[in-house]
Amino acid sequence: MTIKLGVIADDFTGATDIASFMVQNGWRVIQLLGVPDENTSIPYDVDAVVISLKTRSCSVDEAIDKSLKACWWLRNQLGCQQLFFKYCSTFDSTSEGNIGPVIDALMDELKTKISVICPALPINGRTVVYGHLFVNGQLLNESGMQYHPITPMKDANLLRLMEQQSKKSAGLINLNCVRQGKQAIRHQLNLLQQKGISYVIVDTMIMADLLSIAQAVSDMVLVTGGSGLGAALASYHTGKLLDDLMIGDIPPTEDKRTIVLSGSCSVMTNKQVIEYKKIAPAMEISVEQCINNSEYANILAKWAVQQSNVGWAPMLYATQPPEILSLIKQRYGTIESSTAIEKIFADLAKKLRQQGFNIFIVAGGETSAQVVQSLGVSQFSIGASITPGVPWVRSLHDDCWFALKSGNFGDTYFFQYAQNLCIE
Repeated sequence: MTIKLGVIADDFTGATDIASFMVQNGWRVIQLLGVPDENTSIPYDVDAVVISLKTRSCSVDEAIDKSLKACWWLRNQLGCQQLFFKYCSTFDSTSEGNIGPVIDALMDELKTKISVICPALPINGRTVVYGHLFVNGQLLNESGMQYHPITPMKDANLLRLMEQQSKKSAGLINLNCVRQGKQAIRHQLNLLQQKGISYVIVDTMIMADLLSIAQAVSDMVLVTGGSGLGAALASYHTGKLLDDLMIGDIPPTEDKRTIVLSGSCSVMTNKQVIEYKKIAPAMEISVEQCINNSEYANILAKWAVQQSNVGWAPMLYATQPPEILSLIKQRYGTIESSTAIEKIFADLAKKLRQQGFNIFIVAGGETSAQVVQSLGVSQFSIGASITPGVPWVRSLHDDCWFALKSGNFGDTYFFQYAQNLCIE
């Protein structure tokens, strides 16, 4: 068995994101949840293995420890030819964040002196120009990401962010060089390494730029970035057109019970929740009740069960606009309120599973991790793409299906579209 790529993802939605893009571009992929051990088995006919970690917002020491354990397993147990540290296409890491320290630790472990920083995903509006990250044409720090409850992004300059987080120096490969192709990119990588640069931010405007980058970095020991580069690496190895989508499995039309759980407070998820509330039963999750009412998860689960036969799946949501989110943080504290809400989502998922719910549509990386971990899921197969970066995934050990949506992914009608796919 030769596994071409081992991916270490810093959250669960990000892991399904890159797994989906690689499957669409011709690779066979398995997704593991949590750090594997000696008892973890995988199919022998896969091209890439994605390990889903929950290290984006934990302590630096914990993020490094889990990432290094995943790295060791991928290299020594599976013999992966190349490793990929995957983070969000909106970077989601402040000057105190974990991306830089984890990259430093992986570079030290793998004894490599240089790696690329390539979060761009143009198909979803994430582009990099002169080292600045844009979201749908807006600078990252003006795109709504400045209001993120856990990782508020106040700077769009990836060179500054990397040097604030990390031990070493950052450099840039600009768009003009990228457009000259593989050899020009490799030449520039060599020049930057000779100058002592360790982190190379790569400009990217369109998906075709990513293919040139993938060709240039295909023999590097470690690459880092978003799912766009993962798609391009798969496309490069298979020869499949980068924008060509493949059909995959979807949840069955019979014996299903669906719930929508929304914890993200992103701009797009707020729009999605507003639209879905117009047509489906929906209940807002109260932070005060999460903190003070030990029976709250039972109350929410009972409501969901009562609503589950009325057409559109019921939705339970903690999604709030920035002004309300700010008041919640002031009253209850950022960490306290987030922790209480995520615990409720975890308890709720277990109670709903006991009531026969087996399709979970979840918005938000932290929420997705809580739901999946609470249900004891350890491996996913990757199904059909709902929207770029969000596939249907199926637990390999029972009949549960999941759509794990990163906060800003999908259009306004994502929740409806995901369910419509299951009946077409």
